[in-house]
Amino acid sequence: MARHTKTDILDAAEFLFSHQGFTQTSMREITARADVNLASINYHFGSKKNLIQAVFKRYFDRLMPNVQNCLEVTTLGQGAAGIEKLLYTLIPPMLSLNTLSDNGTATFVKLLGRGYNETQGHLRRFIMNDYGDCIRALVSAIRQCLPKLSEEELFWRMHFAMGSFVFSMASSQALTEIAESDFHKHVDIEEVMRHLVPFVAQGFAGSDVSNSSV
Repeated sequence: MARHTKTDILDAAEFLFSHQGFTQTSMREITARADVNLASINYHFGSKKNLIQAVFKRYFDRLMPNVQNCLEVTTLGQGAAGIEKLLYTLIPPMLSLNTLSDNGTATFVKLLGRGYNETQGHLRRFIMNDYGDCIRALVSAIRQCLPKLSEEELFWRMHFAMGSFVFSMASSQALTEIAESDFHKHVDIEEVMRHLVPFVAQGFAGSDVSNSSV
């Protein structure tokens, strides 16, 4: 019963967080959707921050080991071609999230976007504390592809690449509907990612030398 209650709370929180955001979702709404009392949330999670982290943990626990495995067996080149190969390598781990829930990949990206836009600083600490090794391995792979890029320029390009990814994936349903309406072509979330990768890779790589002040 306790396991069932905990899962119900996580499912309710995930739905509300992804649709309304973290700050706009009240604990009362979560208890109503999960059909539990506030004491149950406090017992299982202790706080709203812990609940937010637990929602992410379900996805990161599946995603990060798969990303780590892909990084360990993939040989990358340099420049845009290397970044493109790296990004294509990350598609299967992202799609594996669909096994956790219906539209799990899109839901996860919506949650990421919510955390990013609402400045949930505790999430950064949580991610780096629990999954820092994988994050550092991913950044190292990017540096391998773009060895002449400064730390500052790398920060900006990662920021813009993540923004493109989150926006495109979070709006993937609208994109697929437009593609079907305008081009009479049915596309799924994997095809959206495959269209996105070359664009992001070129923007990410650009010139592999840092921009200088004008």
